[in-house]
Formats: sequence, C-alpha cells, structure tokens
Amino acid sequence: MASPDLRDELTCSICLNIFTDPVTLRCGHNFCLVCIGHVLETQDGIGVYSCPDCRARFTDRPLLQGNVTLRNIAEHFLYFQPDEVEGAIFCTNCINAPVPAVKSCLHCEASLCYDHLRVHSKSPEHVLCDPTTTFSKRKCSVHNEVLRYYCSNDRTCICVTCCLAGDHSGHKVEPLKKASQKKKAMLKNILKNLSALSKEAEERLQNMQNRRREVQEKATDIKEKVASLFVDIKRQLEILENKVQAEISRQENQVSHLIQQLEIQKSELSLVTCHIEEVCNMTDPLTLLQECVSVRFCPAEETGHEIRGDDTKESYIGDMDEGLISETLHTGLYDILAFVRKQIYVKENKCTTLDEDTVANNLLLSIDKKSVFWTQKLPDLGHVELPVRFQNCSQVLSLESFCSGRHYWDIETSNHGEWRLGVSYSTVERGGDCSYLGCNDKSWCLCRSNNNQYSVVNDNREIQLTPVISHHRFRIYLDYYGGRLSFYELCSPIRHLYTYSADFTDPLHVAFYVCGVNAFVRIAY
Repeated sequence: MASPDLRDELTCSICLNIFTDPVTLRCGHNFCLVCIGHVLETQDGIGVYSCPDCRARFTDRPLLQGNVTLRNIAEHFLYFQPDEVEGAIFCTNCINAPVPAVKSCLHCEASLCYDHLRVHSKSPEHVLCDPTTTFSKRKCSVHNEVLRYYCSNDRTCICVTCCLAGDHSGHKVEPLKKASQKKKAMLKNILKNLSALSKEAEERLQNMQNRRREVQEKATDIKEKVASLFVDIKRQLEILENKVQAEISRQENQVSHLIQQLEIQKSELSLVTCHIEEVCNMTDPLTLLQECVSVRFCPAEETGHEIRGDDTKESYIGDMDEGLISETLHTGLYDILAFVRKQIYVKENKCTTLDEDTVANNLLLSIDKKSVFWTQKLPDLGHVELPVRFQNCSQVLSLESFCSGRHYWDIETSNHGEWRLGVSYSTVERGGDCSYLGCNDKSWCLCRSNNNQYSVVNDNREIQLTPVISHHRFRIYLDYYGGRLSFYELCSPIRHLYTYSADFTDPLHVAFYVCGVNAFVRIAY
C-alpha cells in the first residue's frame, strides 16, 4: 500500500527515475552516480559546487559515497514492480532482477548496468552510448558497422568502410562528435535568432494589445457619440415629420373650412332671395320702395356681371400645395444635415482650389481651378517664371494649406496614364528628381503607374498595394494632430487602401502629379 510513497523516496531528482547506483553527498541527499557526475562536471569550471536539491555549497568537489542500502532497496522495488518504470531500458546481463541500464554497447548490442559497465571491455570497437534498444539505427545498413562519421555532402551518418571505400570517398567527412558540435552551435545560433524574433514578436504583441485597449476606449467613445447623434437625428426627424404632417392636415382642413363658408353663404343667399321675392310680390309701390333690402352682391342689372364668388381663389385653395409641402420637407432635411455636419469632426473641403502659381508648364488648369490636365508643354507667352512653379515635373499644389483638424477630399482620376495624389509641405523642391511627390520626406502620395499598378510612396520608399483597384474615385483623409494620412477607394462599400503615420510639422497642401495623354486629376464636387 505504501509503494507510491516509496517510489517518491527512491526517485532521483535529476533524471526522475528510480535510483541507479545511488550515491550520497555531504548534505545527505542521494542521486544516481551518473546524474550527479554530469552535474558536478558542469560546475567544474565555476569552482563552486552545490547540491541540486538543497543548494548547499561546497568549496571543493564533494566525494561521492555509494549508498548500498538505498541501492538494494531500489533494486528490490524494481524487481517486484518492474511495470511501473515506463520506457525503462534494463541491463541485458542482469537476469535475476531488472536493473536499469546506464549505457548501451553498440558493438555487443547490449545494455549494461553500472556493475556490468565497470567490467565491460574498453577496446575502441566497443562504442558506448545512452541506453537504447534500437541498435540498427546506430549501425550502417550496408556494412553493419557502427556509425562514426558524418558526410556533409550527403548529410548522412556513415561508418568507417563507407568513409574509405564507399560512395562517400572524396566527400567532406568529419567525426560524429565534431559534426554534432557544429550542428549544436548552428542550432544555438538559430535559437538565439529565434529568441530575438520571439522577443520582438512579444514587444509587438504588447504594443498591439496596448493599441487595442486604446482603440476599444476610442471605439466606445465614438459609439456613444454616434448613438447620441442618431437619437438627436431621430428626434429632429420626428419633429420634421409632425411639421410636414401638420402642413398636409392644414391644407386638407382648409378645403373643409371653405365648404363651410360656402354653405353659410348659400344659406344667406337663400334667405335674401326669399325676402326679395316677397318684396317683388308687393303691389303697393310706396311699400315696395320703402322696404329695406340688404344684398351683399350688386344686382346684375347695375353691375353688368353675374352674382358669383371668387372661383380662382376657390380653385387654388381646393388643391394640395405640394410645392409648399416639398419646401417644408427639404428645408427641414437641410437643417438636419447641417446639424449632422456640425457634429462630425471631419470637414469635407469642397472649397479647395489649385494654385495656378505652382502648376507646371505641361499641365493645364481648369477655369474653376479644381482640375488639372496633362498636355504638351505650353508655349512661352513671355510671362516671368515664378520661383514657386514646378519645373520638369507635372505637379501642382493647392492654394489652401491645412495645419490643424481633420479634413478629407474626394478625388476623380483618369483610368489611364500616370498620376499621384496626396499632400505635401510647401517647402518641397520645385525641380529635380527629389521634387516628385513621394520622392522626399516632405510629401506622401497614392500612385498609379502606366501598367495599372498602384502603390503608396513616401521618402522614396514605395509600397505596392495588392488589392485590385477598378474604380477611379479616391478619398484623401487627413488627421493633422493625430498624424494620420489615409487613402480610400470610393467603391461600394468604401475600401481602405493605406494609412501613413507621421508627425506633421508644417502646413500641408493637397498635391497632384499627372502625366500621359488625356490624363487628369480632379477635386470632386
């Protein structure tokens, strides 16, 4: 019943197996002879020795005292419970009791315990290795000799015969130990690189986790703002709906009110008619002339017109004024849209125009200064060349600059030729290779090449965009204080292409480059 506890007491803390030839240190702890021997060998270069269990320190290498009693107990335990040692390799020569092997001889193809190892032959052909049962894997399949060398050309282990007279003659061959040391050094170098990569990945993961928390906080704030915005929009839409419905009801009730007035008028006319008929039936002239007749309409004989109401007014009031209803609806929706625009921090800059003083000579600027077309170099009409004009590069900057806030511009482009669209400092060079958008640290742009390849370029570093772009409308989004410049394709739904992160230091201008027959770029309305 006490075997599990006994097994713990008979287990070496180094190899975690039942003791094999146990020895005792001065501190009283026991270990396998081979296990503690390896530990002390690693501590030889340090000059200080310590116990693996209690960390007791020794100034000189401790003497290893064999613990015969513990050894007998361990062997007795293994004899009666051999199945508990899973995967253990036992001494081939120990017949009476299964004793764990400490080494295997490849020549004899036998495993040896510590006692049989001490009396085993020390001749060179008897090659010892860690305990194993797969001797065939350690011998040459052709010559049945122990594998002693490694062929670098064929990347395989070989025996002496293979080395001298086999197919490996003339190859780079070295002893297994030396080859294993080289491979171990290579693996350690790989491990070092992997450790550096793992550390870098850990830092990136940590940064991304921190960024995720920031994004989640920002997303929560934006969600609350959007939810509040839609509550306000719904409230204003309800007010507008009630206003429009009230106008429709007013026009509907106006017809009913007119009918009431006409019915009253008809009743009054009926009374007057009866009274006049009575007067007309009087035979006494004096009584007839003295009778007071109140009529709101002049007699037809006196006016020359028929007695009638205002048919034009009745016709107008009797119809629905859809124009007034439509105007009420449109005005209300426009007010709501103006309210929504005020709540959104991004400003659409439709008023941005291009600076004619910066436009290159081979570009043609539209009258509204929102479009630029490539053309052959325009003839010199005698005007003075401005220092701000681009030379030898088909570029132009916007007249307005932006040094704060969030802005976006919707851009239309040609589906052929080359073009670049982005933002730039006004201090960008106006001539030479460094003046092109993206070919310096003062400009950022989205680029289309002649072969319909798209990329983003900054500081002469180009990043190819893999998504297939089939539309010709794009959006430039600038968050100046946030240091973000993003490009989007205005397809359905809108698609993000790339975002630059930068510390903007100067005012930024919208910038275009155009080259190719019929090529153009336009700020969309």
